[in-house]
Amino acid sequence: MDLSKLSETIVKGQIDEARELTEEAARSGVDVQEIMNQGLIVGMETVGQKWKNDEMFMPEVIRSAKAMSGALDIIRDELDKSGSGAGTMVIGTVAGDLHDIGKNLAAMMFEGAGYKVINLGIDQPNEAFVNAVKEHKPKVLGISALLTTTMARMGEIINGLKEAGIRDEVTVIIGGAPVTDDFAQEIGADIYAPNARAGVERAEEFFKAK
Repeated sequence: MDLSKLSETIVKGQIDEARELTEEAARSGVDVQEIMNQGLIVGMETVGQKWKNDEMFMPEVIRSAKAMSGALDIIRDELDKSGSGAGTMVIGTVAGDLHDIGKNLAAMMFEGAGYKVINLGIDQPNEAFVNAVKEHKPKVLGISALLTTTMARMGEIINGLKEAGIRDEVTVIIGGAPVTDDFAQEIGADIYAPNARAGVERAEEFFKAK
């Protein structure tokens, strides 16, 4: 099945069509990971790029996200089965930052890799991340910031984990436009993700190396 058609429905925000094509692909025996990676994720990556280039506006992006979410619901159970044991991930955008496209794409990528993802949302205070780690005991904590004025909060969150005595219990991955590998090392994060897809790949490499 040509999954590029599914990607196109995500980009165009065609909610019903995206669900229908996802159902068709699943019935046809296409692997759910392939549907996720070659259909849904490719579509949302295109949306993210178009948003970055001012080729799409927020109402269109929101509609695309809804199409992605609806399609994902179709294969969620099979994804959970295919990725059983991957663990839990908590992810959110720091306080003062309202960006969520990259964060949501990363959440989808990790969900596609079999993680149970708890998405805290945008503009989250430092304690929300620390409390979520205490409550959910995730394998991975993802922290996103898209502004140079908010990225310092990433380090504050890591310090909060240390103060709570739970820093060693979770792997911290950070990402966002102004974030760099040097910054990740400076604040004591475990992994720097230059993009959503690389985040999953680097997390898998990190755990294999442990």
